[in-house]
This record gives sequence, structure tokens and C-alpha cells, in this order.
Amino acid sequence: MPVMTEPKLIAGNANKSLASAIARRMSMHRGMSVSLLNARVERFNDQEVYVEVYDNVRGEDMYIIQPTSNPANDNLMELLIITDALRRSSANRITAVIPYFGYARQDRRAKARTPISAKLVANLLTEAGVDRVLTMDLHAAQIQGFFDVPVDNLYAAPIFAMDVEHQFRGRLDNVTIVSPDVGGVARARELAKRIGCALAIVDKRREKAGEIAEMTVIGDVEGQTCIIVDDICDTAGTLVKAADLLLDKGAAEVHAYITHGVLSGPAVERVTKSRMKSLVITDSIEPTAAVKAAPNIRIVPTAPIFAQAILNIWNGNSVSSLFETETLQPIYEGLYPRP
Repeated sequence: MPVMTEPKLIAGNANKSLASAIARRMSMHRGMSVSLLNARVERFNDQEVYVEVYDNVRGEDMYIIQPTSNPANDNLMELLIITDALRRSSANRITAVIPYFGYARQDRRAKARTPISAKLVANLLTEAGVDRVLTMDLHAAQIQGFFDVPVDNLYAAPIFAMDVEHQFRGRLDNVTIVSPDVGGVARARELAKRIGCALAIVDKRREKAGEIAEMTVIGDVEGQTCIIVDDICDTAGTLVKAADLLLDKGAAEVHAYITHGVLSGPAVERVTKSRMKSLVITDSIEPTAAVKAAPNIRIVPTAPIFAQAILNIWNGNSVSSLFETETLQPIYEGLYPRP
């Protein structure tokens, strides 16, 4: 049975623009105003996080919108402390909406005497009082099993499929989807299947962490418009090298679709100066001024899918229905009109 209380949103400081966009989208779907809860999320002089919620949340269905992006530790602590504040204020259910799940790359012990930090973060969230997690494109699917509460993992693939079909309309026959490594083949194959395109793989061999010794292309990219697909772009070093390799192998042009634009350090400069035509990212992480100003970086919104997912959770409806392009098409109608 659907809960009778209205969904209530609260945001940390990690991505307030996305939180506001989700609230506006929910207002459109609900036909009534949905706004962010009135609260303080601040720092003391020693950088301790302090939270004060001004509105009554007793018995409410709460949704905390907070990606744990850079600075990851600060944003994670905000999420934990907001959760504790809501739990101690007698909120009925608390859903952590984490568009970008930080520490997801530490999902296993790759070497001796190393942590599994993604599991630790899952434990922290559960112990703080989170009842459910809503996220997008987890770096490793098994992270869902780290939680003892339900986890809804949305996918950017259907959004990217609509964008690719819109941007490359009339020339999809010459498009090849490329995975930048063997580990991302399933993600690239999913997008290739959605738009009916060929698939290629960039196989890379590392001598040590952060240094790529050799890269080879598996598949024919001669004369093709190549689209590199991945979940995270951090320093963009691998992405730019993969683009160069594809062009050297005869690709006509190279684009990239990345869910989470971490884009730290020299990433924006590398992308701007690269031979790639464009880099498309989502707004799961708050884009910096440099990212917004970059001429070949474009941002697609995630507010429509997160707003609908929150409403589906609140109503007790299926979230997996949002994995299908047919379901998302009406939600993104303004951006990607039907041909």
C-alpha cells in the first residue's frame, strides 16, 4: 500500500542544483509544490559538520539528496549526520539518494592488507539509519550486496541511448560503441544493444597503478564514429589515450559518454586539448565552472529520472521500469522529442 505522507526532500551541500532540479521535476509530476526541506548544513570553525532541520519530519518519508563526490569525506559525513538528525527526529523512512557513490572503486581487495572501503561505507550508512539507497551506475554491481537494506541502482544507458539517437540521427549505421577496458564491456554492450550499433574494446595493460604500458583495439573502427562509454572519468588520462588510439586506427571521430564526471586535476584541460569531438557527462556530480566552460564537454540532466524514481519508491511502484527507454521517453520529451 502506498504511504499516505508526502515525500520530503532534504539536500546536503554536495549538489544543491541537482537537488533543486529534482524538486522542480517532482512538482511538475505531482501537480503541487515540492520543495527542499528548510535546514542548516554547515561547518564549525574546526570543520565539524553541523545539521539543524527546521521543519517537522515526524512520521515523514524522507529523501536525502547527496552525492559523495569531492570532497568525498566531507560529503559522506554530511550524509551520515543528516541521516542521524532525521532518525532522531522520528522520520518514518529515510532514503539516501546518492547520484554518485564515492568509494565505489574500492569494492574488493586487489592486494594484501588493503580495505574494502565500499563495504565500510555501506555499513556506516546502514548504522546511521538509512532504510533504502537510490543511486546511479555503481562502479561494481556487487556493491548492492554490501547493504542490508534495499538498493535501487539506476542506469544512465537509456538516457545516453536517447541522446545518441538524437545527436547522431541519420548516421547510426556508422557508429561503434567502445569500451575503454575489458571490465566495462557489459556496460558498453548494453548501450550498443539499445541503439543497434557495433561494439569494440580497448584492451589496456598496466605495468603499475596509474601507468598504462600498452593499449590495443579489439574490433574494426576504420571510418567509424566511435563512442567511448564508461561510468567514471577521473583524470581523463586513459580516456584521452583511448581516443588517440582509436583515431590512429582509422576512426573518423571519437566522442565519449561518461556517467560520473569526477574530472579531477588536469582532466578538463586534457579533454579540452584532446582530439575528442565531445565528452558527455551527467550532472550526478556538481559540475565546476571549468567543466561548464569547456567547449567540448556537455552535461545531460539526471533530475527527471531521479524525480520519477523517488515518486515510484514513494508510491510503491516499480523502479526497474525506468531501465527502459520507452518509460523514460515521456519524462525526457522536452530534451529528446520523438522523431
